[in-house]
Formats: sequence, C-alpha cells, structure tokens
Amino acid sequence: MKIAILGGTGNEGFGLGYRWAAAGHEIVIGSRKREKGEAAAVDMLEKLPEGNISGTDNLVAAQQADVVVLSVPYWAQAGTLETVKEALAGKLLITVVAPSGEKKSRVHHLESGLSAAEEAQAQLDGVTSVVAAFQNIGAHHLLDLSHKMDCDVMVCGDKKEDKDVAMQLCADAGLNGVNAGALQNARAVEELTAVLIAINIIYKVKSAGIRITGLPA
Repeated sequence: MKIAILGGTGNEGFGLGYRWAAAGHEIVIGSRKREKGEAAAVDMLEKLPEGNISGTDNLVAAQQADVVVLSVPYWAQAGTLETVKEALAGKLLITVVAPSGEKKSRVHHLESGLSAAEEAQAQLDGVTSVVAAFQNIGAHHLLDLSHKMDCDVMVCGDKKEDKDVAMQLCADAGLNGVNAGALQNARAVEELTAVLIAINIIYKVKSAGIRITGLPA
C-alpha cells in the first residue's frame, strides 16, 4: 500500500511511517515545505535503508497515495486539508489529530462541539471517507521496532471497510486495533489524549496507553 503521511516530519507521523515502511508499505512523507519532506525521507532511509520511502510536499504526497494519514497539529488541520482537498477525492483519510488546549493535560472541547475528525469530514464535503485512529499512542517507542507497544488503538469511522483498513495498519505497526464505533465517538477518543498526558506527567512516564479488556481473543 502506498501511504502518504501529511505532517510526517512530526514524531508520531514519522514513527508510524517508519513502522509501516518496515512492514513493507511504500511511504511518502509530506510536509508544508517540500524540502522538509525530502529531508525527513532521507533521515528515515538512514534508519531503514531497505525501505521504500520518499518525501515531498503535502499536496504531491496526497496525490500519489492510496491512503492518506493526517498527522498535523489541530491548528494546522483546516489549512492542510484545504490545500489537498481535491487530491483526497475517493481516498481514505486516517486522522491522528487530537486537539489540545493551552494546558495539554486537561481535556479540551472544540467550539464546534465536534471531534477534529468530524470537522475534517465536514470540510471534505464527502469527497473522501475519514477514520480516526492512533490518537492515544505515545510516539516515544515507535522508532524501536523491537519494542512491543503496550496499548490498543481505538478506531472510529462510519464505514466498516474503512475501519478494516485502519485496523490492518494498526497490526502492521505492531499495534492492536479495536473497532470503537462511529466517527462521532472520536470526540471521546481524542479527549482521552489529554488524560494520558496527565497520567504521563503524574507518574513520570512517557508512554501511558489504553487496553480494552473483555474482548474475544
């Protein structure tokens, strides 16, 4: 699968891209500036010389990909999507965006009353499907392929087939995906990020995560 990561120069986007490249996917790292995307690709190739990895600007990355991952700060979400909207037509967008307020360890409610994922879906006017995933994982261990990520990934979306793609990408990254229902449920999932940040601070750790219990093996 050819995966574009918009904002792939950040820690989480870069780390997920690294794991997917190691699993055999073709990765295109996108950035607001082409040069930053290219530099990030060089960096990733140094860590994974056998990987199929390239870098460019966000628009070209989105044009080239089968699946697009949005990994930018919330404040950059609307502007980024506006620049790539046409390139997303008919594609799946997986968003890892988790909005935070001034104090990142406290739950932040968006003025719209929606999740960032729902806002993205509304902005895209139905030209692409949106799935929310990976909001609650820490990026700290993603670059260590030998490290077993001790957390589940809640996957929210309105189409089962789209969530199945995201859950397969969870598995390819060494994570366990859990179907968490409709895209609307991303409101709760995104806000849990602030709770995990608070736990990290209180317990002086870097990778507090979530496990869903009681599921069939």
